[in-house]
Amino acid sequence: MTAGFVPPPYPYDRLDEIAAVAAKHPGGAVDLSIGTPCDSPPAEVIAALADGGRAKGYPPSIGSAPLRAAAARWISRRLGAEVDPATEIAACVGTKEFVASTPQYLKLRTPDKDTVLYPAISYPTYAMGATLAGVRAVSYTSLSSIVPADAERALCVWVNSPSNPTGRLADLPAAAAWGRERGVLVLSDECYAEFSYAAPPTTMLREGTTGVLAVHSLSKRDNFAGARVGFYAGDAELVDYLREVRKHAGLMVPGPVQNAAVIALDDDAHVEAQRARYWSRMGRIAEILGALGIPAERPAGAFYLWVAVPGGDAWATARMLAERAGIISSPGDFYGEVSSGFLRLAAVQPDSAIELAATRVGL
Repeated sequence: MTAGFVPPPYPYDRLDEIAAVAAKHPGGAVDLSIGTPCDSPPAEVIAALADGGRAKGYPPSIGSAPLRAAAARWISRRLGAEVDPATEIAACVGTKEFVASTPQYLKLRTPDKDTVLYPAISYPTYAMGATLAGVRAVSYTSLSSIVPADAERALCVWVNSPSNPTGRLADLPAAAAWGRERGVLVLSDECYAEFSYAAPPTTMLREGTTGVLAVHSLSKRDNFAGARVGFYAGDAELVDYLREVRKHAGLMVPGPVQNAAVIALDDDAHVEAQRARYWSRMGRIAEILGALGIPAERPAGAFYLWVAVPGGDAWATARMLAERAGIISSPGDFYGEVSSGFLRLAAVQPDSAIELAATRVGL
């Protein structure tokens, strides 16, 4: 019998051995491998989750009118773009499921296309979404490096700014223009938009909505990853298509979560405070790495240190960090074959945990 699809090991499950080494330190491991927030959402956001009235009925799959309006206000206020909440925005159950599922819906819509283009160093779910849709996953190092034959077959091209894992800021106007010139849908993953340090937060939607979708999440902005809520905004025709197909798939953000998300999106003060925390933590982690002979600089965006390891063996360096400082980090091959000589460290542990790692290296 012909073998079917066998899921590969989930990347972070490969860290079990390193995690066990780090856990041997008094005080335990300092886990900087997964970008899961450690800080709390605003108290008002948490209180809204107790709204029993919104829990007893089915919530709107596309997102409630208040949620879509709050998302549009936030895009205008913080990112400088205007979108119509009635026709150009819809909710998703956190953005990872959107990234993983959208290629299959695009393939159903355009069966003569069979390729997903994605950055060569990137969040692994871009490629996995293509695999789950049964189409080609083709990486690119720059948009100019994409050959015409692949562009002609493309269902979409993913852009991520600020980037996970590198923190780099992409040229979003150029990406929008590239897609429109070739008739390729541009999917712009902007879930770290608020954590931009080298330039003000922005969005591809500033270039207009035709032929583009921007994908946003409250997981990082609002420390709300466990609630699973995000939204996509852009081309009205495509938003309408995805809204309808996602209704049939039963994809719905829980009602109390939608209510809480409105409160979170309308509050900017907690985001400013969180940005300052991440900037400070990344600086301290860079000092820890420096004490171990690993040069590191804070990024242009997001909250990860992306570090070239001396000697190029990321797994050996990850084990050394676990042995010396009790730190769990992510080897670069999680994010693409071309990044095997790098490590990613996420500033997602409390200051007290980071200071514990610092004491272990004599700081």
